[in-house]
Amino acid sequence: MDLVQVVSIVVSLSVFLAVVELIRRSHLKERYSLVWLAASVVLVIFSVWRPLLHAIARIFGIYYPPSFLFLLAIGFLIVLLLHFSTIISSLSERNNHLAQEIGMLKERLDRREGKNDSGEEERK
Repeated sequence: MDLVQVVSIVVSLSVFLAVVELIRRSHLKERYSLVWLAASVVLVIFSVWRPLLHAIARIFGIYYPPSFLFLLAIGFLIVLLLHFSTIISSLSERNNHLAQEIGMLKERLDRREGKNDSGEEERK
């Protein structure tokens, strides 16, 4: 085992353990951690079993296996960005819906209290 392989195994396992610890302390939700756990497991597999990395890289026509890791990293980042974009879109929609609902509830409350637009009591 050479130094690069040892460092890559240590880094991959560190990422995996960090994600598990963040889940354990409730700093990271389980549904968001699945992508991170999968990526770290793939990195551990490729770090431990380098012939697999070389074989898969050659299948894709990549003759320098570390560049295949960069391709995997870019793919991982694209999946992560797409995942977070869908979450942000959903939260934005919920935020708009809640703002409209609060506005309607405030209007209903103002009507029940008998206030006009300026906030003063209406005279009867």
